Amino acid sequence: MTKIRLQNTKTRKREDFVPIDPQNVRLYLCGPTVYDRAHIGNLRPSLVFDVLFRLLRHVYGEDHVTYVRNFTDVDDKINARAAETGRAIGDITAETIQWYHDDLDAVGLLRPSHEPRATAHIPQMIAMIETLIDRGHAYEAEGHVLFAVDSYENYGALSGRSIDDMIAGARVEVAPYKRNPMDFVLWKPSGDGVPGWSSPWGYGRPGWHIECSAMSLELLGESFDIHGGGNDLQFPHHENEIAQSACTHPHGDFARYWLHNEMLQVEGKKMSKSLGNFFTIRDLLDQGIPGEVIRLVMLGTHYGKTMDWTETRRAEAELTLRKWYGILHGHGFGPAMISALKADGKWEADPEFLGVLANDLNTPGALARLHVLSKGKTPAALAGFAHGLEMLGLVADWTDIPMFDGGEAGEDVTAEIAARVDALLAERAAARAAKDWSRSDQVRDILNAAGVQVTDVGGQATWTAGPDFDAAKLGEF
Repeated sequence: MTKIRLQNTKTRKREDFVPIDPQNVRLYLCGPTVYDRAHIGNLRPSLVFDVLFRLLRHVYGEDHVTYVRNFTDVDDKINARAAETGRAIGDITAETIQWYHDDLDAVGLLRPSHEPRATAHIPQMIAMIETLIDRGHAYEAEGHVLFAVDSYENYGALSGRSIDDMIAGARVEVAPYKRNPMDFVLWKPSGDGVPGWSSPWGYGRPGWHIECSAMSLELLGESFDIHGGGNDLQFPHHENEIAQSACTHPHGDFARYWLHNEMLQVEGKKMSKSLGNFFTIRDLLDQGIPGEVIRLVMLGTHYGKTMDWTETRRAEAELTLRKWYGILHGHGFGPAMISALKADGKWEADPEFLGVLANDLNTPGALARLHVLSKGKTPAALAGFAHGLEMLGLVADWTDIPMFDGGEAGEDVTAEIAARVDALLAERAAARAAKDWSRSDQVRDILNAAGVQVTDVGGQATWTAGPDFDAAKLGEF
């Protein structure tokens, strides 16, 4: 069985993944608060967990992985949007959830096993809060119920911060009814026009953190395998989840492995509306950028590193996919071909591709391996390439392999011309190895003049014929 290794935020080490129950591998991702369109930064954790979900299903079997991603549909931001627009909260959340599904479907994400809504789990939240009060980990004050941070000795272990550091670095809500500034809300009162439910502490609604603890307990149990999200959730959200869950079920593990992705930038700057570089997934799709291109750009950076969305990367991703899909079309890949490869025992993951991907979801390394595999000359030799594209979600339907505007890349490129380009790239590589920078630059200039688009990934150079391709400028054949 393929060994999966994951960088565990909890231990700050890369560890072999060993599931609690190989027959039911369980993972939880904090999902969106549904009041507006998801921006591309929101997409990243869902895409990371989509790749993880696919990998786990490949290793343990599709029926042996349970993936939960929630919807937060009770929140002050939703209340504010309802007050601002005059629309019903239920209409806003239902519309936003549909938007989210439409956008993620377009980028090729699989639907999780369960997508619970917070409002459907209020009784479970109330029961958890009652247990925390009974055990001395929470207290009621002026209609609020708060978790007593100093009652849990391991508070701060996930983020590696002391309570003093957390107070200094966090926007702590100051309230006279708190025993400790770090104590956080489990339940709060609701006034007129704000959603609320009856509880032992009066009419009110849950705090954000208790929602995920209650939903993960309901669907995955006291102990499950993997929890994750963006690193902006590490504190306070995930720290608070751990505290609540550990104190409610002290004999459970809650989550054994924690994965956190780094943030996203646009053209080297933090995404913000004030800089004019803030855009949603739908904005990109409406600009005519295919979902597969969005996906490939994001897969090109390891989840543990800051990702920079740039126009250059978008263009490179489109060129790469145009060439890759052209290879599939050119070799007749489709349902019949996949069935034939399966019958011959050829439809399986390339071992090197799978090993790289299983090493902490190294998607850039997996893509580099696909560049190598794409050089196969027969369908059988290309089986690992095609299988890898499917595993990374870059082909979702073999009856409808994408064909971008402009047709198949290199459709006018003969085998003789392709051989000349390959020879030039080999010459460039040899010149670089010999540190003959003059010759390397000469070859580069020849390729540029001919309109050859070259992409260097993981030490491998791949190419496609650009829109201004002119084979006559390649020189002698």
